[in-house]
Amino acid sequence: MSTQGRVSLRGVRKIFGKFVALDGIDLDIESVEFFALLGPSGSGKTTTLRIIAGLDTPDEGTLFVDGADVTFAPPGDRDVAMVFQNYALYPHMTVRENIAFPLKMAKVPRVSIDTLVREAAAKVRIDHLLHRRPGQLSGGQQQRCALARAIVRKPKLFLLDEPLSNLDAQLRLETRVELKKLQRSLNVTAIYVTHDQEEAMTLADRMAVFLEGGIKQIGTPSEVFDRPNCVEVAAFIGSPPMNIVPAHLDGETLTIEGHSAHLAQRFDRAPGPVTAGIRPGHLRIDAQGIPTQLYLSENLGESSLLNLKLGDALVKMRTTESQAFTDGETIPIAFDSGSVHLFDPESGLRLEEI
Repeated sequence: MSTQGRVSLRGVRKIFGKFVALDGIDLDIESVEFFALLGPSGSGKTTTLRIIAGLDTPDEGTLFVDGADVTFAPPGDRDVAMVFQNYALYPHMTVRENIAFPLKMAKVPRVSIDTLVREAAAKVRIDHLLHRRPGQLSGGQQQRCALARAIVRKPKLFLLDEPLSNLDAQLRLETRVELKKLQRSLNVTAIYVTHDQEEAMTLADRMAVFLEGGIKQIGTPSEVFDRPNCVEVAAFIGSPPMNIVPAHLDGETLTIEGHSAHLAQRFDRAPGPVTAGIRPGHLRIDAQGIPTQLYLSENLGESSLLNLKLGDALVKMRTTESQAFTDGETIPIAFDSGSVHLFDPESGLRLEEI
């Protein structure tokens, strides 16, 4: 098992003009982890990756790789390889020459280069395309060429900036599986930037959720999905994300839109307003439930997604009911008490059970 590729960021801050891209983040990535940086555009995830790669320098803070301070080390001294969103292949070079390029820059003996290139190309199944140029390749083949070029030097850090975003949906699913298998076979630390929650959830051993230049939560995909630590993460994670509605808590009784439910959990909190979060899949149709009005029904094939007006809020419910729904009809909904997440309405932080 490799012990290389541990990354630590301490108090890292980066400002572009008046825009605070990173506002003092702390992050630890363990050796041989597949770690995802997940967030919407402008949240700071790509800036973090570029700082790790040495393409940007932080205004404040420190970056450590395997315990060594590399905050101001040039990219060539960091033993990292990066795959960009647009692949950044040299169009005048063949696939063989593109893959070999970092080896030539590292002054690897020519006699070794051909073997290393073939090994890397075989790992991503393009060893039969070595004579072609990027313009003669499909999008998926170009992406594999970029991956081969990144892994050919066997770096300690494998950095990927939304590498699947230019592929069509089916190819993205196929390549996702291969990418995870590739990382395991290389036994290398992979840091993966994405705005796609499904990619992060399926690929990552652990993930950091970035929002507005800060890290809101770090954990395994299951931890982040099952126990979001704040309203912002709850409202971001999930497809569709968690429904967020105002409620009132009194002991073990939760009241939403005048309808009360007994909770399985207990909270050390005086009676008062709270913010409730319920995932679309945890709602169900119940004749005794809270009345809502159907705004729009979306047919997803195996299930339907109902957009429902609940007071002033619009909530979503995933259902496998086969009945036809009519816009404007009243649909009573209910939820299991154990599936509710509660948050402080002022701080937005999760309320912990006692």
